[in-house]
Amino acid sequence: MGDWSDLMRERHEIWGDDPEERDADAVVAEALSDREIQRRWHDHPGVVPFKVLARFIMRNARRVAITVAGFAVVIVGLILVPLPGPGWLIVFGGLAILATEYVWARRLLNFAKAKVGQAKDAVIGKKQPADADPPA
Repeated sequence: MGDWSDLMRERHEIWGDDPEERDADAVVAEALSDREIQRRWHDHPGVVPFKVLARFIMRNARRVAITVAGFAVVIVGLILVPLPGPGWLIVFGGLAILATEYVWARRLLNFAKAKVGQAKDAVIGKKQPADADPPA
């Protein structure tokens, strides 16, 4: 039986499909020196979406972290609403986290604060100012 190179030579003679061996250092050096190869690799359709996503995450890492944390806290709060404990307080905390980055969350939090204030006044029975008309 021959050595490995004899077997590969025979295979090449029979099939003709095995590529010639190349030194990996030479391939890397060629790729680093050739701007066209670099451009093609980085603009490859399979790579571009991942590059765009990575660039977006790197530029917006703070906003992404606040969004993930805020929604996680809101979801935990909504899960805890039917259970005994501070479910709604946790939901409002999550909205407060989201309100640091999003206007819609700030508006929703202000609306919720107003409704909670109205409910508190209705429960406590806050007295109307003396100059206000009595309720009919």
